[in-house]
Amino acid sequence: DVLLEARGYQYSRLRAWTSFLSSGYVGLMTPGRVGDLLRTQYLRHDLGMPYADGVALLAVDRLCDIYVLLAFASVGLAFFGAALTGDLALVLWVGVAATALGPLLLFKPGLLRRAAAFIYKKMPGEPDIAGFDRFLAGLRQQQLHHIVRAVFWTVLAFGINYLQGWMLARALHIDLGVFHVMCLLAIASVLGLLPISISGLGVRELFFSLAFPLLGYSAEAGVIYGLGVFLVIYVAAVAMGFVSWQIAPPPVGDPPATPATT
Repeated sequence: DVLLEARGYQYSRLRAWTSFLSSGYVGLMTPGRVGDLLRTQYLRHDLGMPYADGVALLAVDRLCDIYVLLAFASVGLAFFGAALTGDLALVLWVGVAATALGPLLLFKPGLLRRAAAFIYKKMPGEPDIAGFDRFLAGLRQQQLHHIVRAVFWTVLAFGINYLQGWMLARALHIDLGVFHVMCLLAIASVLGLLPISISGLGVRELFFSLAFPLLGYSAEAGVIYGLGVFLVIYVAAVAMGFVSWQIAPPPVGDPPATPATT
């Protein structure tokens, strides 16, 4: 809502929720959350927002997610560094580096445009690079105060997830503090972003089995807790997304003649 407001669009609350849940449903079921790009189809159909502008909006939204997550994960990496060894450590550190450094290219529009022009030249037909220029312009239209507000809500959203994780630990009679839960789930979320599993399933449990002995619990308890996190946070989101998909599947057809802007 905050980022759409910066572009002069207003989205009904119900439609915003159903479009987010439906696209998130596909995103959680695919490696790398590629299904999130479906949100651009909702924005185009419902608000008349061009795909380039929708992708720019989604990019800013994801940048907020990525850098807030990395801030939490950096604390977790410092605390659980001893548990990260072998291939898991290599995968995680490469993933952190790619996640942190890759988006910085967005702040080099000249370099991006040259790369895009090179790619477009290799494509069949006569592709138009004007859409990419519009995407770069869309990135620059976000004002600092809108981004600060979006980051605030992003921090709050992650905090709710960590509270869920703490309550789950209490339900399993595992005495974890909120700080420990934050460190565990932040690293698990980074692993979930890597396109090596579905929502981090398997990789998350491996990490928890290595980290839990550092907290005085067995590796088996870590696996059980990881599966509980998958059930409470991810499966619950998939279930809500599945229902939302039936109510509001990705729209098809042309956008409305009069976009719903302010």
